[in-house]
Amino acid sequence: MPDRSSIMVNMNRLTTEKRSQVIAALVEGNSIRSTVRMTGVAKNTVLKLLGDMGLVCSIYQDRLMRDLPCKRIQCDEIWSFCYAKEKNVPESKIGEAGDVWTWVALDADTKLVPSYLVGARGPDEARDFMTDLAKRLRHRIQLTTDGHRPYMIAVPNAFENNIDYAMLVKIYGPAPGGERRYSPGICLGQEKQPAIGKPDPAHISTSYVERQNLTMRMSMRRFTRLTNAFSKKVENHAAAVSLHFFHYNFCRVHTSLGKGTTPAMAAGLTDHPWTLAELIGILEAAEATPVKRGSYAKTRQVRREISE
Repeated sequence: MPDRSSIMVNMNRLTTEKRSQVIAALVEGNSIRSTVRMTGVAKNTVLKLLGDMGLVCSIYQDRLMRDLPCKRIQCDEIWSFCYAKEKNVPESKIGEAGDVWTWVALDADTKLVPSYLVGARGPDEARDFMTDLAKRLRHRIQLTTDGHRPYMIAVPNAFENNIDYAMLVKIYGPAPGGERRYSPGICLGQEKQPAIGKPDPAHISTSYVERQNLTMRMSMRRFTRLTNAFSKKVENHAAAVSLHFFHYNFCRVHTSLGKGTTPAMAAGLTDHPWTLAELIGILEAAEATPVKRGSYAKTRQVRREISE
């Protein structure tokens, strides 16, 4: 007779088809509640699936994004918040709520996102982000960032000056009509500032990674501005970012790369666009591994099994 606990797990687990419906809704920019209405899946089940998918996507990408043949990388940071904006965080939530920044590196040629980081916008995050990016690249690259000062220390430390690096500093004027709450200032110009090596002036740009910012805001409801769709927990926020970038890299066809080509295909990481069933297959393979109860034990063992 089968074990009772295994029966309960099988009874409560969503089918691959139903999981595909949930993931399809999430990666196309729907909120958690609208996903619940569209699929009929309970809210807590959607959140659990998001967390599990975010975990396995993070681990799988960490393993695959190695020895990458990138030549030109652009980096930027995109702002969001969890629970409340930094200035409105109550005392009881200090340290677990407030502004959250997503650091993104994008290959200008393949449009691949080889590295990202969710956290604050300080020097520690800049160091971790650049260190992670440097260890994933095969060759010396040309790197362009915005004028964020922590890059000046993080980049040379991570790449040990074996890089052609420049900053693109934009010069802004006052916001239209003096309004500064929502309207951005007018960009009056930009200044290219070579910092290390000999970066090619023609490729000192952050245009592609800034366009990725728009893709993120359109593909993840919790990044939409001026709405009540913000993240309530940073864990769910990070899981959504991880799922987004896996789907973007491996599943989403990028028209500028050619017919039926994803960034991962352009970078030589796969030979076909992944389906949602293949994406969910990573999670199902991890679930097939016997693990102890408890999220921490499961996380440790799943990380080990996927990495092997």
